[in-house]
Amino acid sequence: MNQVPITEDERQSEDRSWATARTLAEALPYIQVYDRQTVVIKYGGHAMGDEAVAKQFAADVVLLKLMGVNPVVVHGGGPQISAMLDRAGVKSEFVDGLRVTDAATMQIAEMVLSGAVNKEIANWITEAGKQADVRGVGLSGKDAGLLTVEKTRRTRRDPDSMIEHEVDLGFVGEPTRVDPKLIRGLIASESEDWVPVIAPIGVAEDGKTYNVNADTVAGAVAGSLQAKRMLLLTDVKGVLDKDGQVIRQMTVAEAEQLIADGVATGGMIPKLETAMAAVKAGVEAVVILDGRRSHAMLVELFTEHGAGTLVKA
Repeated sequence: MNQVPITEDERQSEDRSWATARTLAEALPYIQVYDRQTVVIKYGGHAMGDEAVAKQFAADVVLLKLMGVNPVVVHGGGPQISAMLDRAGVKSEFVDGLRVTDAATMQIAEMVLSGAVNKEIANWITEAGKQADVRGVGLSGKDAGLLTVEKTRRTRRDPDSMIEHEVDLGFVGEPTRVDPKLIRGLIASESEDWVPVIAPIGVAEDGKTYNVNADTVAGAVAGSLQAKRMLLLTDVKGVLDKDGQVIRQMTVAEAEQLIADGVATGGMIPKLETAMAAVKAGVEAVVILDGRRSHAMLVELFTEHGAGTLVKA
């Protein structure tokens, strides 16, 4: 009996099938580690700039939910706010990386973050999870008293007189309290598979609304939930050493030393500070990784070597 030869395409397809099976088998121990555990994901403004990458992110979040993980997404939106401010003819000023936020800027920031960006991410997750009935639900820190904040205080030293002056950042806040009851209720729901998507807007005790750094909100939320992991998705591979190589793992003490030695600089400093604060608040570990890379979260959580820099106690 003559056998029909296997084509090259068929052989490659069969090889991919076996590779997929091996990957799933290798991931099993890690899937068990994260079963029913909470993972807070900070989704950065630059990481979500590309729609195709954003939709892949949403699909990966759905996959996490289907694998038994409880993902909670906290998002930024700095580039989107800047674009809207430009269109409105409102000029922005930054102090130490924080946007000075007057009343007009605050209005636009809330509209962009709690509106367009928040609902778009929630919708991407809902669309990606349509077949499995996984749904993204958009929230802000103003919902159900989720995020209470206070006005951020910053000082700047005058280079001539060396006297420190307080800088008024306007409606920029810092978390003082997170009430996680709403998030826990959504996670615990047995009737629906909800994925909370949180915009970094909070309310002070006097009822005023404040814009909050999304990294800081993610850390505060992760601490309040005692999350297994917090993933800081950004536009860099991780924390680099003095030779430019990614550091795979470090302790809080080692992170503090990196900052003190000037190895960690610029925007990496506040990310490390957020990671350290989250770990000190009870998060098992925080990972800084490149959110632009396809399936970065899955590689980090379900493979041996991970995908970024892990910071632990």
